[in-house]
Amino acid sequence: MIEIIPVLDLMNSIAVSGKSGNRSNYTPLSSIYSSNSDPVSIVQSLKLNGANQIYIADLDLIEKQGHNLDKIKIINTMLPVMLDAGIKDLNSFKFYLDFAYKLIVATETLESMEELYKIFDTFSKERIIVSVDIKDNQLFSQNIDLTLAEFKKELIAIDPNEIILLNISSVGTNCGFNKEIIDSFSQLKDKLILGGGITKDEINELSKNGIKKVLVGSSLHSGEIGLNLNF
Repeated sequence: MIEIIPVLDLMNSIAVSGKSGNRSNYTPLSSIYSSNSDPVSIVQSLKLNGANQIYIADLDLIEKQGHNLDKIKIINTMLPVMLDAGIKDLNSFKFYLDFAYKLIVATETLESMEELYKIFDTFSKERIIVSVDIKDNQLFSQNIDLTLAEFKKELIAIDPNEIILLNISSVGTNCGFNKEIIDSFSQLKDKLILGGGITKDEINELSKNGIKKVLVGSSLHSGEIGLNLNF
């Protein structure tokens, strides 16, 4: 059984949707799980329908234009939150521990590899998820000058419990995941969580290939993919 982890992007206290990581064009989320875009209402329904945890990206924090931490803290009492808050270093990681069960350290915003090692040296691996952000099949980062292959070697050395492979180019597009990228991370397959354009048709194949968890946003909220899929 593959676990479907719901995705919510928050902006200005509501859930929003968009494509390919273009945050300037995000609009209020229309979800079958709620009659409105209030994230608390959506998460209540997701929990009732079998969700075990939820991935939340606080786009305001990531863009440094405010935050949605009050909503996130409420949601974390309902479902364990995997939070992407634009963490860049050890200090910011420590701050956000009060708001979510697990914190995502994403290559997009990480300040340096040194800070990543500091985080793993200081906190339990159970609270840390590394997100390998990928755009146009390359490692996407504001600060880290490594290739995707070079960063993978660093991950093997760090040995996180969980690693997200997030194909930013495919977010909200339903165009599927790049299979070559998955294959290149075969050494870390047991740790992988896939995200970005996951389609219903490919979930069966991903499950057969040993993927245990996927992040699903648009296809879940539209009803194309359900929370409980058995293969």
